[in-house]
Amino acid sequence: MPDSPFSPEESQTSNERAVIVRLLHELGLVSVWRSPRDVKLLCAQRFVRLFAYGSSTLILVSYLSALAISDDRIGLFMTLTLIGDVVISFLLTLFADAMGRRAVLSLGSVLMAGSGVVFGLGAGFWGLLAAAVLGVISPSGNEIGPFRAVEESTLAHLTPHEELSDIFAWYSLVGTAGTALGMMACGWAIKFLQVTKGCDFVTACRVMFFVYAAIGVVKLVLTLCLSRKVEAIKKDDRAAQQDEEPGETEPLLADRLPEDEEQQPQPKKDKPSLLAAFDHDLLSLVLKLFLLFGLDSFASGLASLSWMTYFFKRKFSLPESELGSIFFTTAIISAASMIVASSIAKRIGNVKTMVFTHLPSAICLALIPFPSVLPLALTLLILRACTQNMDVAPRSAFLASALPSDKRTAIMGAVNVVKTSAQSMGPLITGVLASKGLFGASFTVAGILKACYDIGMLVCFGGRGARR
Repeated sequence: MPDSPFSPEESQTSNERAVIVRLLHELGLVSVWRSPRDVKLLCAQRFVRLFAYGSSTLILVSYLSALAISDDRIGLFMTLTLIGDVVISFLLTLFADAMGRRAVLSLGSVLMAGSGVVFGLGAGFWGLLAAAVLGVISPSGNEIGPFRAVEESTLAHLTPHEELSDIFAWYSLVGTAGTALGMMACGWAIKFLQVTKGCDFVTACRVMFFVYAAIGVVKLVLTLCLSRKVEAIKKDDRAAQQDEEPGETEPLLADRLPEDEEQQPQPKKDKPSLLAAFDHDLLSLVLKLFLLFGLDSFASGLASLSWMTYFFKRKFSLPESELGSIFFTTAIISAASMIVASSIAKRIGNVKTMVFTHLPSAICLALIPFPSVLPLALTLLILRACTQNMDVAPRSAFLASALPSDKRTAIMGAVNVVKTSAQSMGPLITGVLASKGLFGASFTVAGILKACYDIGMLVCFGGRGARR
């Protein structure tokens, strides 16, 4: 038997490299490394944007409360903010491909910076509300504005289908990591300004909103660095590309047609109507997505991150620095779990990954209000974080593969509008419950509704294959 051409040390080194390469593939890092520069810039935008959202979310409710605004009016503030976001997001995402994706993202960045300036300068309830509605202030720590729909559609446009789940996983991960770092940085910055600089709480919060505005400017710079490849291919451009290519199929078919058929004029095709553009299967899919995602988003509105931080602050008398550290930890755990979700999705599919990871977090959410001691409440909060966001990347990949490319941006925008519309009523209900001493009940109801969403997703789409 011939001896191996490699020494034992070389063989061991080769095996170790193979294991490392396989691990990098499983984690999706190879896909991210090979992705275009525009994909990396979109991920960077999401990081800085969610960093700003995290910082504002930690202090938003406490800031409004320090301005002597009651809990029910705070809930109304958050609801009206989300409703304003619905209108702006719908208009911008509906015409994003026509206006230009870079133009829409740039406009959103300017609105984000403007709202931060208004909050930093300080105003009354209605002045702050106008800035939140017309600008971009996230009352929940999650996505708000037209950014996500446009970015996800662009990522799907730039990424091969087999690498979508990896790219969306890291896109979601960097966003969650941004939220985590933003909350911790804001919490400790508030403490620094109060202890070292002698600022009162309101002044410290206003400084943080100026930082929020500066981050909006950074996001604008990143948007301007995107190339023209992010723009949607227009029908005229697609037709021109096809005309430039050698027409191999048409001449062959034309040679086989009888002469009398060649001379017959082709009947004029009627232009498809708006409803005709959606076939029955696609319309059924979209309606189911509206219903289920709307239910999940309504539950998220009841238990938004702003209300969650305020709940822990009020029930256990925690300062902003400790709150920032707590929710930094839970967000980092959520971010790390997203990498695992991508690997699971490759084996059992996107929908089953969404359901089987999201359901345990819904149960933990329903139980959070019951403990009367902080350690047990934190245990439930951390257990929820372990699987809370594992459904995000598989859901994005499912949508990107299930929707036709020429309607993807508009439908994703419509889905986000429905989600935000449903979510908008949640904060108001939570505010009313909080003012009546039933703060925790909103979280329990939210957990039950999220569990119903998970079961509905499994029933409707559990056996569905990806549509390419």
